[in-house]
Amino acid sequence: MKTQRFLRPVLSCVFATLLPLSLATSAVKAAPAVPSAPWLLSPEERHRREEIAAADRKRMMEILGVTEAKNLPPEESDPKRPTGTVRPPNNPHGWTDAAGNFVVRSSWGNWINYDLAKTDVGPLPNPLVLKNGKPVTTATTWWQERRPEIVEDFAREIYGRIPANTPKITWEILETDPHALDGRATLKRIVGHIDNSRHPTATPSIQITLHLPANATGPVPVLVAIGGFGPPPGFPVPKGPTALDLVLAHGWGYATFAPYAVQSDSGAGLTEGIIGLVNEGQPRKPDDWGALAAWSWGLSRVIDYLETEPAVDAKRLGVQGHSRFGKTALVAAALDPRWAIAYASCSGEGGAKLHRHNYGESVDIVAWTGEYHWMAGNFLKYGGRWNDLPVDQHELIALVAPRPIFVTGGTQDLWPDPVGMFQACVAAGPVYRLLGRADLGTTEMPEPDRELISGDIGFRLHTGGHTDLPDWPAFLQFADKYFGSQTHT
Repeated sequence: MKTQRFLRPVLSCVFATLLPLSLATSAVKAAPAVPSAPWLLSPEERHRREEIAAADRKRMMEILGVTEAKNLPPEESDPKRPTGTVRPPNNPHGWTDAAGNFVVRSSWGNWINYDLAKTDVGPLPNPLVLKNGKPVTTATTWWQERRPEIVEDFAREIYGRIPANTPKITWEILETDPHALDGRATLKRIVGHIDNSRHPTATPSIQITLHLPANATGPVPVLVAIGGFGPPPGFPVPKGPTALDLVLAHGWGYATFAPYAVQSDSGAGLTEGIIGLVNEGQPRKPDDWGALAAWSWGLSRVIDYLETEPAVDAKRLGVQGHSRFGKTALVAAALDPRWAIAYASCSGEGGAKLHRHNYGESVDIVAWTGEYHWMAGNFLKYGGRWNDLPVDQHELIALVAPRPIFVTGGTQDLWPDPVGMFQACVAAGPVYRLLGRADLGTTEMPEPDRELISGDIGFRLHTGGHTDLPDWPAFLQFADKYFGSQTHT
């Protein structure tokens, strides 16, 4: 079966990429080269990279002894195929149900499900029970015993281990503009040159675009968006203020981080980028880091830089991402306590969605050729065996505690499973309460466009599809509780 390029019903999951690089002019130093966004590759190059990724995934599965389902019936006659599904005329590799939702059968024989009555796979792991079965009843036990257990499970089995011996970074200011955006902001474009002497053919870098409000009177909070510059050429631009506009008007700084400059979004790139650099061009081991962990490592280096900026309040930094970068934002906040707040938009499987909530995107989908590189190789062991996972995503949210986290979904964006993301927020609540913080305040899914922001876990279900823009005003209101509003008039 052809895989992931046919799996996503929306393309906006890859919109937030490296468009700010196009702002460079001949008078400005050029940033290091970055792997092309997927839609910029030729069909031949896409096919070549898909073949490399498929071979690497097969190699890892052989190491792990993982096999996929054999002797599956034809999809047309598969009795497990959801009723009412039809082949869309423009996609012979998937199906569409009566509501227009995208449906596909995984290589483990599981079909995408959109029936809320058929979602539960098994009981969730308890974040407040140690592996030896003893309950966690104090914050000390959480910090000293239970939290390290969960961190280890996520590192070994889910996202991979971030190496301790990552290379040195040297920072350079490529451009400054004290009158950016018609005088509303000061602009800096920064690059972190990563020492690649151990493997010179790998050339990752840390690329940051930083806007600070022009009339700030002291250090300001900064929200770091992963990607963050909207859709590529040819796609519609949302009407109204951008996230950059909203954040600057709020009196805060807005930075964008270019994830593909650190690690490409393909299994074909695992011997390149920061992963290939640290491994000196050799293939990954089963517990080596995947792209999500690599991008989160890059985000930690963004903090390193921002801590040197006098105009930035480095104690009030937030990280934000949408879709696969929503997953990244959540991983980054869980692993680096310097992030004071996080906003994970439409993050789905591998993000805020419960693995054990069988709705929309699933473990099987992320374990396929188009997305397996996001995760540790060990994640492949859980294709078709979701209930064997040692952790679930409510525990990733719990790793952010006691810091605030804001999770969102869309009414017309069912692939990331808004209900499964909400339930993960609910299930993380006991850890927040143990640490003296407030949970969501309810176990009932809110009505669309009604934000839950009274506690330290925030949630909002916007009316509409796969986008983060409708939820930015609510997130800024949520963040005001921690950063303090400095709205400009």
